[in-house]
Amino acid sequence: MKIAARMDRISPSATMAMKAKADALKAEGKDVLSFAVGEPDFPTPDNVVEACKRALDAGETRYTAASGTAELKQAICDATARDIGVQYEPANVIVSCGAKHSLLNIFQTLVDPGDEVVVIAPYWVTYPDQIRYSEGTPVIVSTSGDKGFQPDLDEVRDAVTDKTVAMVINSPCNPSGVVYTPEAIAGLAEIAVAKNITLISDEIYKHIIFDGAKHVSPASVSDEARMQTLVVDGVAKTYAMTGWRIGWFMGCPDVVKAAGRFQGQATSNPASMAQAATIEALNGPQESVEAMRVEFEARRDYVAARLAEMPGVKCAQPIGAFYAFPDVSEHYGREMGGNTIDGSSAMTEYLLEAALISLVPGEAFGADDYIRLSFACSMEQLEMGLDRLAGALA
Repeated sequence: MKIAARMDRISPSATMAMKAKADALKAEGKDVLSFAVGEPDFPTPDNVVEACKRALDAGETRYTAASGTAELKQAICDATARDIGVQYEPANVIVSCGAKHSLLNIFQTLVDPGDEVVVIAPYWVTYPDQIRYSEGTPVIVSTSGDKGFQPDLDEVRDAVTDKTVAMVINSPCNPSGVVYTPEAIAGLAEIAVAKNITLISDEIYKHIIFDGAKHVSPASVSDEARMQTLVVDGVAKTYAMTGWRIGWFMGCPDVVKAAGRFQGQATSNPASMAQAATIEALNGPQESVEAMRVEFEARRDYVAARLAEMPGVKCAQPIGAFYAFPDVSEHYGREMGGNTIDGSSAMTEYLLEAALISLVPGEAFGADDYIRLSFACSMEQLEMGLDRLAGALA
């Protein structure tokens, strides 16, 4: 059968590819440790699960409004005001089947053929593919671990052309763990306002932040910045609800309305019972959020200390999310496992085969000198995995 040319613009997920390889080795009986997938290893909080059960018992199993229930939209507005100090109305919100779905809605709504979208690297693997699928061109602005992965505002400004319609930022960042400074956020917001482009702010990790750092949303910088910003968020990471598939974006009601038309013809509403559970997650007790954050920070401390001990490895301190992104390029050019390591893909293949640890190549994030390690797993797994990593690199 004929396959549309646009499908060639989408690459397989590097994260899922490494997971599949690890799963295949596990099926052969090998003791593979996976640090590839960014999924909290905590259970969804009990109060959230119980809210879902109540919704099912009450018969909340039918269609809702395509863009989400009024009750959930209000809960999102209330939580957003509490968390980032910006007040939205329900007309500013569209609820989707996860934050990834929200991002696709945005790109499909904003991007025409030939339009450009500025993306700061390292970036989450999905951004460029969704932009290309939407017939746009991702314009990559690189950052360096030596400078803490903070964006150079002059380089960002120079990347904006008369074809630019949007810029994507992610703080706290997957994969680097960087949290952009308030000055960087203000500078990015100023560029968006001055250049009259949309600033897409992916804030899915905003509650997972360490060392007393503060998350700042560009929507909170000024009224002008709020009007130029689309805030993307969801419950997957904060409440260990990856499988519930609830995300949203907030911003200009015209964009929300247009995206709603697209979603209405694509998926219609997110699952009704998952929406009910999300209301409880946002409105209910928040102690589990802090408990998870504290545990992630302890794991971050352990991972950072172990990586710092390894010869030929440099790692900027992750300040948020649950990833370490070490630079292993000093090992490139070596013969390891019978092959020359010529980049991050070769390195992760070697580590999977020789050490039975699954990580994601930095090439997939636009930064080939690095590999990504998720510490959303037990301390016991981290201890064993980092022992294997040190041995394999040595």
